[in-house]
Amino acid sequence: MNPFVSVVIPCRNEEKFIAQCLDSLIEQDFPKENLEVLVVDGTSEDRTREIVRSYSQKYSFIKLLDNPKKFTPSGLNIGIKAARGKVIVRMDAHAGYGKDYISKCVHYLKETGADNVGGIIKTLPAENTLMARAVALVLSHFFGAASYFRLGSKKPRLADTVFGGCFKREVFDRVGLFDERMIRSQDIEFNKRLKRAGGKILLVPEIVAKYYPQTTLKGFFKHNFNDGFWIIYPLRFGIKFFSLRHLIPLFLVLAVLFSFLLGLFSFLGELLFILVFGGYLLLNLVFSFQIGWREGLELFPSLVLAFFSRHFGYGLGSLWALVRIIAF
Repeated sequence: MNPFVSVVIPCRNEEKFIAQCLDSLIEQDFPKENLEVLVVDGTSEDRTREIVRSYSQKYSFIKLLDNPKKFTPSGLNIGIKAARGKVIVRMDAHAGYGKDYISKCVHYLKETGADNVGGIIKTLPAENTLMARAVALVLSHFFGAASYFRLGSKKPRLADTVFGGCFKREVFDRVGLFDERMIRSQDIEFNKRLKRAGGKILLVPEIVAKYYPQTTLKGFFKHNFNDGFWIIYPLRFGIKFFSLRHLIPLFLVLAVLFSFLLGLFSFLGELLFILVFGGYLLLNLVFSFQIGWREGLELFPSLVLAFFSRHFGYGLGSLWALVRIIAF
């Protein structure tokens, strides 16, 4: 017997993606009488609310809720509190989901005893431009510090975090809701808390979603800067959940800045800067060329810039978080 499932989708200004997200949920093979979709809107200023309302008028299982605080964690908490399901699926409006996404999540949640089940995401360009294609490729490559849910896995495996997630309702009674201080990285923090409480997080490669990232270099840099900031800034609240891979961009930025400043005063510093920055640039060029050779060499310049934006945007965001913690 299928449990009642509540899908919670926090969103804000997602008029370009919310319709295809909802379409993918309408096409789910999970019985609709056991399903509700709660779209929690953070006071969108575009047509998002209008689009969701049109869907809710046509499909009774789709509902629009308000999130006056605007940010994702408060939207998630509003949805969870309003949810009627024994199973809660956290979804992203910026994505589309395979027809069996929910049914497979529920199956593995029941069969394995896991507390949170998630799948892999196929990162696809949202536009047919060189930069949009490059961003999608960078996010799917190990040099882009991709997580297992982006890189994929040959078989189900325990993980530290997953994209979205399908949770037993009781998990939130046990470990609490999402921390609303976490403007970003709330999923990583929540899953870290869940693991500390003895919970199991399962990554299942059969469960597939399609994700559409930023399409411009400016947008991609800003996104990475914010991600890097919010991986470090929670230290101000006494919260630590990052791993070594999250710190590598920060170490890179610090090494480049330190060697550059040292190079202003000594020849040794100049050599160190060449070694550090030159070594990074060489790796960037090699991986960009490899991907470009496979996907099209016209992508090569965009790949170099996208990798640079990924690493230095994230690292500078983490550095700014440290400055904020220390100085303010």
